[in-house]
Amino acid sequence: MQQIAIETLPGGGAPIRVGEVAIDEAEIAREMQHHPADSADGAREAAVRALVVRELLRQRAQVLGLEGDDEAAVAALLEQELPIPEPDEADCRRYFDAHRERFGEPARLSVRHILLAAAPDDAEARDAGYRRGMALIAELEEHPERFTDLARRHSACPSKESGGELGWLAPGQTVAELDRALQTLPEGLHDRPLASRYGWHLVCIDARRDARPQPFEAVAERVRHTLCEQASRRALRHYLLALEAEIGVTGFRLDDDAEGALMQ
Repeated sequence: MQQIAIETLPGGGAPIRVGEVAIDEAEIAREMQHHPADSADGAREAAVRALVVRELLRQRAQVLGLEGDDEAAVAALLEQELPIPEPDEADCRRYFDAHRERFGEPARLSVRHILLAAAPDDAEARDAGYRRGMALIAELEEHPERFTDLARRHSACPSKESGGELGWLAPGQTVAELDRALQTLPEGLHDRPLASRYGWHLVCIDARRDARPQPFEAVAERVRHTLCEQASRRALRHYLLALEAEIGVTGFRLDDDAEGALMQ
């Protein structure tokens, strides 16, 4: 379901109301636990957003006499008032032709690794882990057949049970700092440990598969789903803005530029 971003009104202490219903701080505090964020302010904003949107939809469902619990009533409401037309094949083909790179098969790497765990703020452990990693790399350069055994004995990653095998990785499928490094490495055992927030990784790239374009027929369902999601986000954004104007909200306002976010 779409997320509508909110902007708290100046002053921060103004009571938040949806129509005649107040949203108090205790309710916001309870909701915050479901919205992890980088800061308390971010978590609070996400919690308020969820509560306000939920209340807008609840009140509209009540006006229409839709029965059931809140979740069922809201689902019935959106089905009734927010029909989304299915894109036809011509629409899908036009979108595919304009965004072919989105629907290609990404490049993939067949990767094995050994993780030597060390917290990012533990300088002593990081230093010791690096030295240990270099010693293991030296051993692997002499005896590459020992990778599986060394992974099972030394790795702190669950993949140690399969000898360090991570399988075929596409970009974005591993921790960001390791992911960036992997894209530039040649095949084979890398000659230095790679750092991540989890520690040091001894990495061996066994094979590469280059990115490959896909024909429309192979990705038609993905294209259709993408267009349906885009249409749903736009429709829901406009619908919530209309409910805000009709029901009335105080204490914050909806931001109609937030097309891409998703509502919890």
